[in-house]
Amino acid sequence: MWVLLGGTGMLGQDLQRVLTTAGREFVALGSADCDIRDLDAVRAAVSVTGSAAGESRSLGSSGVRVVVNCAAWTAVDAAEAHEAEAFAINAVGARNAAVVAREVGARFVHVSTDYVFDGAAQGAYGEDHPQAPRSAYGRTKVAGEWAVRAADPDAYVVRTAWLYGAGGGNFVKTMLRLAGERNTLTVVADQEGQPTWTHDLAELIVRLVDSGAPGGYYHGTSSGATSWHGFAQEIFRLSGLDPARVNPISTEQFPTPAQRPANSVLGHDAFASVGIDPIADWADRLATALPAVSDVLSAASPATAPSTNDSQNQG
Repeated sequence: MWVLLGGTGMLGQDLQRVLTTAGREFVALGSADCDIRDLDAVRAAVSVTGSAAGESRSLGSSGVRVVVNCAAWTAVDAAEAHEAEAFAINAVGARNAAVVAREVGARFVHVSTDYVFDGAAQGAYGEDHPQAPRSAYGRTKVAGEWAVRAADPDAYVVRTAWLYGAGGGNFVKTMLRLAGERNTLTVVADQEGQPTWTHDLAELIVRLVDSGAPGGYYHGTSSGATSWHGFAQEIFRLSGLDPARVNPISTEQFPTPAQRPANSVLGHDAFASVGIDPIADWADRLATALPAVSDVLSAASPATAPSTNDSQNQG
């Protein structure tokens, strides 16, 4: 049995699809089903279907085998004014989930973010690069990483970035919506990252758990890299629209309350070291994902402006 905390958000919905296809049993819990800020609430939601506390960890045992924490405060700008509230979810909640997973003998997967880094490095960030967040959101996610690893040294911390998918508001849906509303768009061109389809991340998480790889930090992003501007132009091109309608703008020209990383590119050495292939090139995966994402555009939640997309939108 897999338990998905934050399992009704964008990543959680794709985890549900992947686990269903794989024939795995799971329970998906949204915030209304389990408030991860409350340790007893997490115990009540997870332990009731888990093995006895203190049981030796075994992925073959009955009850809860895996707990995945997709729950997060992902409103990057709002966290600047509400850091305590973000901390309660991203740090305290993450720690509570890790504690309970260990109590029931389950493998724990915690989803984190590129915002734990300073965004100033040249080249891809390695898994062991020092954390140096430059925003309130990033600080709360760093605290969550530390809390998870302290509570469960065997936990997987999977950092991701620039997520999009069929199950929630995101940059791809924003671009497609605005393409029908405006003749031209302006999108930030001096921030670089790896657009990542939540379906691909969900499959990667399942592969990681199934591999029995040691706990630690892993980077779950697509291969390759682009800017938000390049990402938007590729969305237009694949949709049969003119990419020249998307004009570049600098971060300085579009200030936001929270500082965005100039470099969000993450390296994949940890996956390579355990024999797991990383996600393929972002542009190739976007071409595969776009039909599924655009098909549900009309049902998407209102998304943020194209120049200020947050990195996770996990739900």
